[in-house]
Amino acid sequence: MLQEPPTAVVAVPTAGDVRRGELAAFLRSRRERVSPEEAGLPRGPRRRTPGLRREEVAHLAAVGVTWYTWLEQARDIKVSAQVLDAIARALRLDRGERSHLFALAGTVDPMPDTGCAGVSTELRLMLEQLDPLPACVQNARYDILAHNRAYGRLVADLDALPPDERNCMWLTFTHPDWRDAFADREEVIRAMAAKFRAAMAGHIADPAWKCLLKRLLDASPEFRALWARHEVAPPTAYGTRMFRQPDVGLLRLRQTSLWVAPHAGGRLVSFTPVDDESRRRLERLGEILRAESAR
Repeated sequence: MLQEPPTAVVAVPTAGDVRRGELAAFLRSRRERVSPEEAGLPRGPRRRTPGLRREEVAHLAAVGVTWYTWLEQARDIKVSAQVLDAIARALRLDRGERSHLFALAGTVDPMPDTGCAGVSTELRLMLEQLDPLPACVQNARYDILAHNRAYGRLVADLDALPPDERNCMWLTFTHPDWRDAFADREEVIRAMAAKFRAAMAGHIADPAWKCLLKRLLDASPEFRALWARHEVAPPTAYGTRMFRQPDVGLLRLRQTSLWVAPHAGGRLVSFTPVDDESRRRLERLGEILRAESAR
């Protein structure tokens, strides 16, 4: 009697398999789109790969080459939000692409929108009325949620920066203009790192805080050294700050914070002149900004 050949068992892809395959293909396509020059890397000889190599993306995102290769091979590995955040920045993803990346990875984006949502109309009006006193609304993580014209030009043109870079910690430790703006820089960065550590104690498992911490540790040797000291300071510990404003010169200002949410939440941060010369220079800055807006 003839026997029927055994029926081949065909593995049916699971939803997770399909999603990981889509994620791998998406990463490859985005990697091939970014040139070494755009990423600040030398092109070098014998480059056959369009765009970036896998090891270059891993280097830019500060992740292991093997781990990133597995991700592009659709391996079943766990991906944290802070690593996805680093990859999104390395691949220069826009807002829609970033959302797609997190959706394919099945991970909640910890920073889905760093715009000004949640800042009331009344609070925006208050910011405008404070001009030429620099003022902004920040959250506990130092994201700048809204600002008036004077604050937008206190150091550099804040409106020219991408929304996801409008964070006081990030700018102070990494942006050239912000790095040079503080005449008392050593005191400022030490206090900021200490206040950030104290605030993070209440958000130790929050992916958005972990993403910002990873970015700072990866990007700034200064921050790494201060973070290793484990110093803490309360969020209300403010003093006089000295800013080198490009248009009007040195400003001696005292910072004040008014809490507009629970104590660990949002705050209105304003700066008032300590002396007459700083007051006159702030008034001059206001005149410059009004003249620019009238053009």
